[in-house]
Amino acid sequence: MTAPVPLLPAPEDRLTRYGQFRDRMLLSRDWGRAVRWLAPLVITALAAVLRLVNLGHPHQLAFDETYYVKDAWSLWTLGYEGVWGENANEAFITLQDLPLSDTGSFIVHPPLGKWLIALGMAIGGPDNSAGWRLATALLGAGSVLLVYLVARRLTGSVVVATVASTLLAIDGLSIVLSRIALLDGILTFFILLGVLFVLLDRQRTIPVLERRDPEAPDPFWGPVLWRRPWLVAAGAALGAASAVKWSGLYVLAAFGLYVVVTDALARRRAGVVLWPTAAAFRQGPVSFVLMVFPALAVYLVSWTGWLVTAGGYDRQSDPNPLIALWNYHQSILGFHVGLTKGHPYASPAWEWPFLLRPTAVWVGADPAPCGVDHCIAVISSVPNPLIWYGGVAASVYLIFLLVRGWIRRQPVGAEVGIPLVGLAATYLPWLMFPERTIFQFYTVVMVPFLVISLALTLRIIAGRRDESLYRRQSGERTVFIFLGFVVLLSVFFYPLWTGMSVPYQFWLLHNWMPGWV
Repeated sequence: MTAPVPLLPAPEDRLTRYGQFRDRMLLSRDWGRAVRWLAPLVITALAAVLRLVNLGHPHQLAFDETYYVKDAWSLWTLGYEGVWGENANEAFITLQDLPLSDTGSFIVHPPLGKWLIALGMAIGGPDNSAGWRLATALLGAGSVLLVYLVARRLTGSVVVATVASTLLAIDGLSIVLSRIALLDGILTFFILLGVLFVLLDRQRTIPVLERRDPEAPDPFWGPVLWRRPWLVAAGAALGAASAVKWSGLYVLAAFGLYVVVTDALARRRAGVVLWPTAAAFRQGPVSFVLMVFPALAVYLVSWTGWLVTAGGYDRQSDPNPLIALWNYHQSILGFHVGLTKGHPYASPAWEWPFLLRPTAVWVGADPAPCGVDHCIAVISSVPNPLIWYGGVAASVYLIFLLVRGWIRRQPVGAEVGIPLVGLAATYLPWLMFPERTIFQFYTVVMVPFLVISLALTLRIIAGRRDESLYRRQSGERTVFIFLGFVVLLSVFFYPLWTGMSVPYQFWLLHNWMPGWV
């Protein structure tokens, strides 16, 4: 009598080699705890190294640092932005007498981002170029950590969060805007902080709203919730973003609307009869107060230096400082609406998905020797092309999933909604100003949502546990090959993101489109 042949598990029940390794690491009590702590710390440390090493190069004001660095030092010195005299840029390099007058200068961006830049300058001095950029570098590394936390909260997956944050850590646009003292990297940090707080509010509030209670005193309307500390924190963070650049207001409005819509859907699932009216007209005003009032408070606090001094631009336009501030803001709005001056690196928003005109933020006049006769040193804000185009494609795919779910009445979760709302808030408003002078590097605020979208899509490509073994093997192989090429491209482009002196022919290899020159 022959022995019975043992039954093999179905292919769907077998794990790939990667799956075995993943489960062995994450399901182990000790290893799982270590990985959950070490993954964000290691990735953030990698991001910090890529942003902090040789941060002082170039030792001169690059691109719009000519505005923000000087304004930052003026804020630190006067409490408001003053007018600079001739040869101010050179004075910052040589630490000659800085030609700063106490006459108020017309400045078109709120002061919070420049105050943060000023903190680094206070540590290193006005001639320390690493000090100019310290705040943007640290907040750039912080943005990588925030992407990890957002992705982990969205998906519950250490792997997805690790992939998303690593992609941001090694992306060129994020690296460049962390190594140059512009406002957009700081704006990105506060937007991500606000999104994380919105997500925490959703995860705390949605279960309360979904809970069916037959003894509820008002089943037609549902509860009105005032105790929402994470929503208050979100308003404060997005108010800080608006105090860096006004484009933060778009994100505040978009996620405020997102809160109202998700509140309404939760009430519908709980059986509330008048769920849309309750969310819009009962809970909606409360949510508005909880988000907008903290945002307004943070925004006004950022103007403290201008409010408590007398020399700022338009400060004397009215005896009431708040009315004077309102007058100043009317002038700022007029500037932004009418900004149509040409620029060689201007790129309208419709071009951004195609990456037609990235910005060269610095070109060295006298590059260091590089081993050949003809050398060049530039800092280009071109992102990693695979991350950028892959993120755009992934976002389009998530839109498809959202529409398909709506048609089939199979709603998708927050893991799709959050990145799409973020992309809509940071991209669509710019399409309304086709004549305005804007730049490709503004998309640095979009990149976190692109990498989250890309990580989500890569997870789908890798395959679910209930799919066939062959499907998961081929999917995981595809994802690993893609990520490998992403890393190689980042290594290839890194010299151009950090201003290294390279052979001219090597630089030409990076100009994949005419507009990249």
